Amino acid sequence: MEMLEFLRTRRTYRRFEPRPVPAGLLAEAVDAARIASCGTNRQTVKYIIVQTPETVAKIQPLVHWAAALPPEQGRPRPGEEPTAFIAVLQDERLPGCSDVDVGLALGSLTADAWAHGVGSCIMGSIDRPALTALLEPPAGVVLRYMVALGYPAHQSHLVPVRDGDVTYYLDENRDYCVPKRSLEEVLLKTL
Repeated sequence: MEMLEFLRTRRTYRRFEPRPVPAGLLAEAVDAARIASCGTNRQTVKYIIVQTPETVAKIQPLVHWAAALPPEQGRPRPGEEPTAFIAVLQDERLPGCSDVDVGLALGSLTADAWAHGVGSCIMGSIDRPALTALLEPPAGVVLRYMVALGYPAHQSHLVPVRDGDVTYYLDENRDYCVPKRSLEEVLLKTL
């Protein structure tokens, strides 16, 4: 697959098949995040893999899905939930924590997962206090994001922006339509 096609299909997925993601693929995704570029090679980003069905089930009510859609459309239904999560944290005991480093790590993690057909949803709207209590990271290591992972049970496609509205929506098949601005609109100039 060519790189741009890979990036066009590596979308956010919110409904999954009830098939577990192999532990080796989850570890590889974390390894891809581990080797991502980071400012001054600080390496402050840490991870917790959640793959046991019991713990995955405990996380489900602590994450919030698809704010642009009504809950009955944006949340996975029973049997469509992700089969794994990866918590993305920052070690504030180390100097130089950066949101950019977290973003680069998230990009590498989700790209590696997608290279194996595993879809993801990066979630920042989460119950951090409850998740921190559940995950028990070391003192000074702070939860930033949860990444839901699983084999997609729907499609997600890019569509042109209509009338300036970038809100994603579901089509008649419950597949995600993600409006993206055109290259001509975002590329201001070439000098």
